[in-house]
Amino acid sequence: MTETPTTPARLPRLLVIMGSGETAPTMTVPHRRVFERLAEATGDQINAVLLDTPFGFQENVNELAAKTTDYFRDATGRQVEIAGLARTDHGDVVAIETAIAKIRSADWLFAGPGSPTFALRQWKDTAVPIAISEKLQSGGAIVFSSAAALTLGRKTIPVYEIYKSGFDPYWVDGLDVLTAIGLPVVVIPHYDNKEGGNHDTTKCYLGERRLLMLEPELEDEVFILGIDEHTGVIIDLDTEIAEVVGKGAITLRKDAKSVRIEAGELVPLAKLRNGPFGQVDVATPARLTPSAISPDQADSATDASIPSLASDASRLETAFEKALSNRDADGAVAAILDLDSAIISWSNDTLQGDDLERARTALRSMIVRLGAAATGGVRDSREVLGPIVEAALAARVTARTEKAYAVSDAIRDNLAAAGIEVRDTETGVDWSIID
Repeated sequence: MTETPTTPARLPRLLVIMGSGETAPTMTVPHRRVFERLAEATGDQINAVLLDTPFGFQENVNELAAKTTDYFRDATGRQVEIAGLARTDHGDVVAIETAIAKIRSADWLFAGPGSPTFALRQWKDTAVPIAISEKLQSGGAIVFSSAAALTLGRKTIPVYEIYKSGFDPYWVDGLDVLTAIGLPVVVIPHYDNKEGGNHDTTKCYLGERRLLMLEPELEDEVFILGIDEHTGVIIDLDTEIAEVVGKGAITLRKDAKSVRIEAGELVPLAKLRNGPFGQVDVATPARLTPSAISPDQADSATDASIPSLASDASRLETAFEKALSNRDADGAVAAILDLDSAIISWSNDTLQGDDLERARTALRSMIVRLGAAATGGVRDSREVLGPIVEAALAARVTARTEKAYAVSDAIRDNLAAAGIEVRDTETGVDWSIID
């Protein structure tokens, strides 16, 4: 009997935009959930591809690509193939078309940090924008974060040129692949960035003042979709539902007026399409436990601070100090091991700055201090010596009772020679360790 071939299930149409943290622990759970959705339709056979163009200008492009695929292997158990489209200006047509074929056949396509303007220059006059649009229409997951997220909208912020090179604020044309799904937006990741300290680096290092200069240049129907760091939005184009995940919020903004949608909220896609002032006749969005947070962290899910290696290191240094002061060797060792694990977990994150080196410095310091404590003894010396000293003092009491004063004095003198001072008081015998 001839078997009727089964028709593969249609892939869900998923658009995932992240503000940052794409290879950090905060986004591990959302990544897993996206893969699980695809696995339902593919029988767990997922063709996953990393689009390496955004950081293709960097000398260590191959190392960065390998590091990113390592993250997805370790965090999600998925093998991710590198597209091999770091650049297109080398003129190797075969290499370019081979990479684009990988992109078009991908069930899951990821792109992340780097330079948005470099990526746009490399993708110009290629089929990359068409491949992305096709996936949003026919099925598959597009997961773009940081620099790659900037390229999706009607316009793009040239971050490096403005923030690093001092150009006056200006827009660059983006891929504009989101207008077709009803989102005529400018995507701004790193929306709540605070790296500047004493100067404004929000709005993807543009700052409020410069965004106010640029905003009036946008067309009437275009608005801003801001996405905080370590935050993302998963848009299901089939169910028309968007979920905000991570630690922050997304912001719908037009002419300096904004509406925030916090992490953990489910909203109809119509709410996003209508921008900051649109009215959508729907029930109040459901509130969820933030998807980027594991169950054992749920109690602290309302903490407004953005997670980072720096915050982990600070917390574990405090735990180490407490353990050491309490002479808790196991607690001190646990803090060291936890910091070591945190460094490994965060090492794939591209936005750590000098946090990684600071954490390593803290780890080395903790190890040295534990070693010094071990040399002198982490346990309380009285706890260690107490049984021995108390036995000697009991023998001294017996000797005094039997009026063997020479023996009693000899016990006291020998204890003194060993660094133990004995004092006869009105309430009994006291002893202490001589420093």
